[in-house]
This record gives sequence, structure tokens and C-alpha cells, in this order.
Amino acid sequence: MSKSTERHTRPWWRTAAIYQVYVRSFADGNGDGVGDLAGVRSRLPYLRDLGVDALWFNPWYRSPMADGGYDVADYRDIDPLFGTLAEARELIAEAHGHGLRVIVDLVPNHCSDQHRWFREALAADPGSAARERFWFTPGRGADGELPPNDWQSYFGGPAWTRTTGPDGAPGDWYLHLFAPEQPDLNWEHPEVRAEFESVLRFWLDHGVDGFRIDVAHGLAKKPGLPDVGPHPDVTDLPYQDVDAVHEVYRSWRKITDSYPDDRVFVGEVWLPTPEQFARYLRPDELHSAFNFEFLCCAWEHDAVRDVVDGTLAAHARVGAPPTWVLSNHDTIRHATRYGREDTSFDMGNKRLGAPTDRALGLRRARAAALLTMALPGGVYVYQGDELALAEVESIPDALLQDPTFVRSGGADRGRDGCRVPLPWSGTRAPFGFSPDGAADPWLPQPAAWAEQSVAAQHADPHSVLALYRDALRLRRDRLATLPETLDWLPADPGVLAFTRDGSFACLVNFTDRPLPLPPGSTPLLTSAPLQDGQLAPDACAWLDLSLPATGH
Repeated sequence: MSKSTERHTRPWWRTAAIYQVYVRSFADGNGDGVGDLAGVRSRLPYLRDLGVDALWFNPWYRSPMADGGYDVADYRDIDPLFGTLAEARELIAEAHGHGLRVIVDLVPNHCSDQHRWFREALAADPGSAARERFWFTPGRGADGELPPNDWQSYFGGPAWTRTTGPDGAPGDWYLHLFAPEQPDLNWEHPEVRAEFESVLRFWLDHGVDGFRIDVAHGLAKKPGLPDVGPHPDVTDLPYQDVDAVHEVYRSWRKITDSYPDDRVFVGEVWLPTPEQFARYLRPDELHSAFNFEFLCCAWEHDAVRDVVDGTLAAHARVGAPPTWVLSNHDTIRHATRYGREDTSFDMGNKRLGAPTDRALGLRRARAAALLTMALPGGVYVYQGDELALAEVESIPDALLQDPTFVRSGGADRGRDGCRVPLPWSGTRAPFGFSPDGAADPWLPQPAAWAEQSVAAQHADPHSVLALYRDALRLRRDRLATLPETLDWLPADPGVLAFTRDGSFACLVNFTDRPLPLPPGSTPLLTSAPLQDGQLAPDACAWLDLSLPATGH
């Protein structure tokens, strides 16, 4: 097979542009102020016309919503807040009719405390079979009053909660690496393994094209659940990246490989080294994983180049395609972050409320969008990225719903600021998110969003929305068939320049001065207007090196 033929027969997921749909904030069809499947279905033409290849849906399962649906009570049903299972089937079919594939979120590390298994476990005696599906264990101390070990929840506070017996007496503790309403499942138990293999088949049989695996690195725990200790080795923590997790994904891969049409896994894998990360992408495990190192990277020339080089090298070792992502439902929107003195992202220190230069952040967000779409591999677009929405940091405390706000005692304002419902049209809230006369959106929208709505940007050829549409079209028509490698080109200090095949080049200007374009190049798309034929500061250009240059 020739290299050209091989590029045209690649599996779709190696180069896909995937749009993340946070259902409760995308579009409200029934007027209760919360996004739902009816709202998504009404906006499928918008997503088709945007030019993405697939949709990733955050959890839509039946849930008490203690953590935005990541506390799943029933993995085979849709929460009534969003709709019905029949509507999900119709959505999947309609998305396919628009040429859009569907990826659903799977949450295997933990379930809801309202899941039937956990209710059975709480009702059962200590040491019973029903409790073996979770991590129940006696506490330490003279009366078991201390947690079994020193593990801390990702949401703040101890990762253990003590149970209370029918007589009111304190009992065993159970593990929850997230909220107490999210008990960790015991993946050493065969019933847990069998249950999730059944869940995979259930949704594959309903036509989904793949799964995003939540906390993919966290399922297995070290035997004996040892303490982390005062000076932990971040590359060897007892509750993440334990070798047994890879056996799970090898068994799952056999299931997806038994279905037609390239069904896929993408892992949420937050790990400290490229070597650990790459193990999840071996040919018999996950197909791809989110590139959080790139998301967290500062908008600085050397930092970006180092991450790109490291990403490509790590993925090349296992033959997997890299992915590129700038924001998601857990992180500060990059249009805000890029306007700050520190443009990096740190989950443990979000720096919410730091001074922001909105215009600077917007310029850099436009450039970053073109950069990510020019790199080899797949790209993710978080809903609202295509509108350059800012992080909403003015939500009143009483309206915040993220459990991290409560668990941290208010020290961490949580992730609600990137989850505010989208503005579609109109001059005031709810900006077309809900029908006329509907309840208020579940989180308040800023008045300034009137200028950033889909309708406001739709007809403006210079809008961020227009930039995304143009870039996604060019990416699909031309870039998706290019080699899955890049070659750096000579460039001035503070400038990134690379080519994918000798005819296409990407140029990013990190400096504070205009940059001449390479001789003989023709601009295909730029993130900002050229200044006397030169690339503006904090701007990106896609260049054709095979066509004769024309006047600008």
C-alpha cells in the first residue's frame, strides 16, 4: 500500500475533530433551564456545519447529580433531567445522519451512592459479599475512628467516609477518591469487570462509536491500600497508574475490536511522565488519550515547542495518534487564561480571579485554535471554544454547584465558570439557550455574551466562529490526509514554524512584533489580519508553500 493510499484509509479517529457537548449547558429543549437531549437534537445542523467529525457527550446517565452526572446510578438509562433512552437512540441515529459520530462518557472508577450495588452494600453487614464490590475497611485507632489510610480526595478532604450501622453505631469506612457520593469500585472483583463489559456492549449495540473513559488511570489500587506518606513519589502513587489497570483495557479493546466501523476509546489520563501516559496507548489498549500536558502548557514559544516534541515522541513509540485540546469542562477557558500573566493551567491552583487582558486572551485563543488544528493527530473543541467564551468568575456563591466549592470550604470556586450555558441568540439571557418563557438557566449568563452568541458571530466573516468553521473545513479537506509527522522549519526567536509535507506550513508568532511571511508562501488562513503583509503578534498563519505567492 502506498503512503498516499494509507493516509486515505486511516481510521477516522486518528485525525478526527471532536466536539465536547456538556449536555446541561448546550441547549435546553423543554424550558426547565437545563440543557437536554431535545436541545442537542435541535442543534445538530449547527454542529454539522461547524465541521467537526464526532461529538463527545459528558455523562447523560441516571444520576443524583452530586457531581454533574459523574456519579452514575444507572449506566443503562438516561437521566430524566436530560430525556429518555429512546431520545438517546434517536439522537445517535440523527447524528449519524448528519455525518457525526457519537462518543459517550463512561465512568468506571466510581459510581453513585444511589447505585443499587452501593445501597445493597450499606444495608449489608461488614465483611459481606455485597461490600466486596467497593472498598470497605475498618478504620485505624483504638475504636476505628481514624481513616484506613492517608489518601486525600481530589475534591478536598479525606478520601474516606465512615458508615453508620442500623443501631447508629459507627462502622467501616469506604473509599471515594472524589465526593462521598462517589464510592470507588473494586476492580479486583469479577462482578465489577463483568458489569462494565456488559455496559460497553449495551451502548455499542445502541450505535455509539466510542467511549471517553473518565479517570482512566485510577481504576486499580495497590494491594493493601498503603499510605501515600509525607513525601510521595508522584510517579508511584498507590491509587493511580497501578499495573492491573492495563489488563482491564486489554479486555475492553477485544470488545470494541469485535464491532465494525472502528469503535474507539479515548482516555482521561492525568499522569506525570510521558512514559506512563504512553502505556495506555499500546496497540491492544486505548486508542487515544487527552493531551493534558498541552492543555496545561503556558502560551510561550519554548514551552509549546517542548510539549509538541514530547507529545509526538511519546505517541510515536506506541503508534498512537496524539490529541490536542485547549479547554474542557474541568479547566479554565483558555480565552481567559491566555490573557493573564501566568498563562499555564494547574488543576491544583486555578488562579481564578486573576487580572485578565481580554483582548490579549482573544488574540492568543484564535492563534492557539489554528495551531492545534494544524498539528498531526486529533483535536478536541469544548463547546463555546468556537465562540471564544470567557471563564465566568462572577457566579454568586449561592448558585455554585460544583462539589469542589463545598469540599474546599470555598477556597476553590470549582469548575462552574466554564460550564455556563451557551449563548445562541438574542440580546439578553437566556440568549436562545432556552425557549421563550423558560426557567432561568441553571447558571447565570453574563450580559456581555450578547455580542458573542452564535447568531451575533454567524454572519461576521472575522468572528471566532467563522475562523473555526474555515479552519475545520480546511483541516478536513486538506490537512487530514497529510503525514502524521511534522518537520520544524528555520524561524526567528519566538516563532514556531513547521511543515507537514513540504507544501503546507504553520507559522505562530509568539513575539510582540509583526513577522514577515516566508518568501514564496501563500496564506490559506490567518488568526488575525495581516499587517502590511506580515503576521501580527500572537497570531498564527496556515501557509501554502506550493502555490505562487500573491499580493496581500
